[in-house]
Amino acid sequence: MIKIQVPATSANLGAGFDSLGLAVNLYNYVSMEESDQVEISTTDGSVVPTGKDNLIYTAAEHLYQMCGKPLSGLRIVQENNIPMTPGLGSSSACIIGGLYGANILLGSPFNTDELVDIAAKIEGHPDNTTPALLGGIVTAVASDDRVLWVKQEVYRHLNFYAIVPDFELSTALARKALPETVSHQDARYNLSRAALFSASLLQGKYENIREAVNDRLHQPFRMKLIAHADEVFEKCYRYGSYGTYISGAGPTIMSIVGMENKTFEPRMRRYLDKHGLEQWKIYKLSIDNQGACVKL
Repeated sequence: MIKIQVPATSANLGAGFDSLGLAVNLYNYVSMEESDQVEISTTDGSVVPTGKDNLIYTAAEHLYQMCGKPLSGLRIVQENNIPMTPGLGSSSACIIGGLYGANILLGSPFNTDELVDIAAKIEGHPDNTTPALLGGIVTAVASDDRVLWVKQEVYRHLNFYAIVPDFELSTALARKALPETVSHQDARYNLSRAALFSASLLQGKYENIREAVNDRLHQPFRMKLIAHADEVFEKCYRYGSYGTYISGAGPTIMSIVGMENKTFEPRMRRYLDKHGLEQWKIYKLSIDNQGACVKL
């Protein structure tokens, strides 16, 4: 049985709607082997589909079908550490876990570019699946039947604090809240800031990040769906955040903080507890530059 490690991801990064994403060091593990039936279980007590509708199985089966190889079943054991449905790429981790594992079981018939393309087609967009596969910070653009991508490794002394509310926000609802059209001015606003983000992060110009995560295409509309988001954003900046944004479709709020800042987490924890948000969780994370891999 092979064991695959897949990182959580944070998409959009403010202005990079559906095109920017990064991997962080919070991992799901997928153990997998061929079987004559479908056997799916978890080691962490989480409830997941145990039939062919399981997303890991669906992704793996898709790859087998592309190879023209019959699949009687798989034995899959999941360890889910990425919170489900809060904007940290839990579904993308399942897709990549299934594809990556199946590709190994099949003798690696698909290369990295092909796996990127396949994963994006299953997910519908490449901003989570691509960094989950590749690691680092990724710019990815879907063009016709392929994804054009650039991965950049980040070795800056930064923490990424994921502030996770105690409620779910479906991606479908978060997308439904967005306007069908935007102005030329707002499009230009986002393009400039998305371009600024990657360059500033990689070159250590942290003073730019607060402006670079500003957005007019999705965050103003999704903020209304996340209770207390405005106040949490304000506190993040007061406690020393370089930049704070809605992670993926939300409701997770991600805050980029220098490693030398030792007070951000305890101050944020006290704020949440004081205002009746004791069930909100804080994950202290850093960039994962490796992406999906076999765990020995």
